[in-house]
Amino acid sequence: MTDVTSLQVKQPAEQAGPTLSIIVVSYNTAEMTVAALQSVYDTAGDVDFELFVYDNASTDGSVEAIAAAFPLTEYPNLKLVALDENLGFAAGNNRAADHARGRYILLLNPDTLVLPGAIQGLLAFAERRPEARIWGSRNMMGDGSLDLGSCWGHMSVWSSICFAFGLSKAFSGSPLFNPESYGGWDRTTERPVDIVTGCFFLVDADLWRALGGFDERFFMYAEEADFCLRARRLGVQPRFTPEVEIIHYGAASEALRAKRMAKTISGKITLAKKHWPGWQLWLLRQLYKIAVLIRWAGYSLMSRVTGKPRHRETSTEWKTVWQMRDSWVRGY
Repeated sequence: MTDVTSLQVKQPAEQAGPTLSIIVVSYNTAEMTVAALQSVYDTAGDVDFELFVYDNASTDGSVEAIAAAFPLTEYPNLKLVALDENLGFAAGNNRAADHARGRYILLLNPDTLVLPGAIQGLLAFAERRPEARIWGSRNMMGDGSLDLGSCWGHMSVWSSICFAFGLSKAFSGSPLFNPESYGGWDRTTERPVDIVTGCFFLVDADLWRALGGFDERFFMYAEEADFCLRARRLGVQPRFTPEVEIIHYGAASEALRAKRMAKTISGKITLAKKHWPGWQLWLLRQLYKIAVLIRWAGYSLMSRVTGKPRHRETSTEWKTVWQMRDSWVRGY
């Protein structure tokens, strides 16, 4: 692990740390990461924060680009670390959080833009709802549409059946058939939620340490679901506010959609391995096999009927996911 820059001035032991420790784990997203970091500095105002950027052995010049854009002399509260290997999202955040001194820890994806007032608003929300201990915001996609993935309901056998057979898509507005996405809720009201997404994830630092951070068996995807599930078992109730917004472009570090879908399934299988009884895990594996086959067959048929390239491309992606099933059916 190479420490590219370091904080020049250490605080005395008796002096309190900053209010907020912001952590960004990057991987081959040089341009986006620089933009995300700049958005932090442009909008944070008078928030007392430290910023950790841990790069997962990028090959696109990310470290050099970040170091050039944010020289230590001008940004003494930024620490950039170049990891020698890709440890994944969970482990990368854990390594950075080991050095965090803030009362709160904010996990921020490199494929985001922080909008004016977002950091201040989320901190104010945490002060107003301290019992939640995990706080999330209303996130928007790059095209201005709502990112429904800013928070989630917990995964269950029923929600997995709905996904496998397409009910969650066909009845996306139904809380019964689309429970993981909170079908029918437009994210315009404050409420408790089961899971806050890891792209803009504010957590009480003491809770983070009490739970030991993310479980590192989750290389990528579902690590925040596992964390929130463990927190909820301690009586914690994560909470969402619509008064705070950021932009989340999504999936920037994994260009191949089939690989991303396979990793997403791996995360869900791993979550079930850890928290579900054996018979439910067996059922989930079968449901995901069914889900992939249905989508492959369905888009293949649509491609032949419509002749549209996007249907053919999607069919090919799901075929690839099926061919990769040995990599995801057992989870991480």
